[in-house]
Amino acid sequence: MNKYSRRDFIALASLASAGLLLPRVLKASGYTYTHARRLLRVAHITDVHVQPQSPAPQGMANCLHAIQELPDKPDFIINTGDSIMDALAKDKSAVQAQWNVWNDILKKENSLEVKHCMGNHDIWGWSSLSVRKTDPLYGKKWAVEMFGIPHPYYTFDKDKWRFVVLDSMTHVHLGYTAKLDEEQFEWLTQTLSQTSKDKFICILSHIPILSASVFYDGKNFKNGNWKIPGSWMHEDSVRIKNLFSRFPNVKVALSGHIHLIDEVKYNGVTYYCNGAVSGAWWGGNYHEFPPAFCVVNFYEDGSTDREVYFYNWKA
Repeated sequence: MNKYSRRDFIALASLASAGLLLPRVLKASGYTYTHARRLLRVAHITDVHVQPQSPAPQGMANCLHAIQELPDKPDFIINTGDSIMDALAKDKSAVQAQWNVWNDILKKENSLEVKHCMGNHDIWGWSSLSVRKTDPLYGKKWAVEMFGIPHPYYTFDKDKWRFVVLDSMTHVHLGYTAKLDEEQFEWLTQTLSQTSKDKFICILSHIPILSASVFYDGKNFKNGNWKIPGSWMHEDSVRIKNLFSRFPNVKVALSGHIHLIDEVKYNGVTYYCNGAVSGAWWGGNYHEFPPAFCVVNFYEDGSTDREVYFYNWKA
């Protein structure tokens, strides 16, 4: 079973905080489950939270450079959202400035294909009373346009793997909760049903469907009970889990949102929560974890493994 080395994480976190990471990237963990033939090698970035203010632009560029300079170079990049610092509560000009930085850095500093999944902070105006809902870019429309994706949820295929991109966010008053609406849940059910049994499935979502790290991201033990907000982990997790149990070719799920790193195996599905490129929103470590990206290897037998990289974001 793939395990984290707590000693490695602590050592690397200490070096990062001391500013001693001279190489572009340090490999924090990388364990192989299988001897099957690898089909895909995919870099996973999430929670970049880029903005015009330093050090975010250089940090994002450094992350992209580190990915492309890996000796074993990924085939493409998956981005699971919160790409810009915040659109939920910002005015139009501030959001446009953030998207300008995002697009400029991707164009200038990256040569790999990128597949996108929307995050809550990529949605414009949901937490603002001043943004007009009649604006054609209101809500998810702006992010869909910036990412160049066909819809907030969609699929794409690579070799023997199908990637199912979910839209985690449902609008509530001045915010969001993590839940698939009925239309999307029906689409997901149909998508899984229509996927050939000999094709393996990877689920992508910004907010975790299942995560252990949500228990540590705040003071969540109150009055003798754990309290996990629906905006931190899918409130319909049980319903989604029950759906996955009908389709054994669902093998892995990737997410971000929590800015922490964990791995949960449940009923044949591996759930990876893969940290944050921005760490503590470009303020260094978030709990035990410096700014990071991950690489996931996909194999012909449906197995996966993950490598965690703490990169030199200050260079």
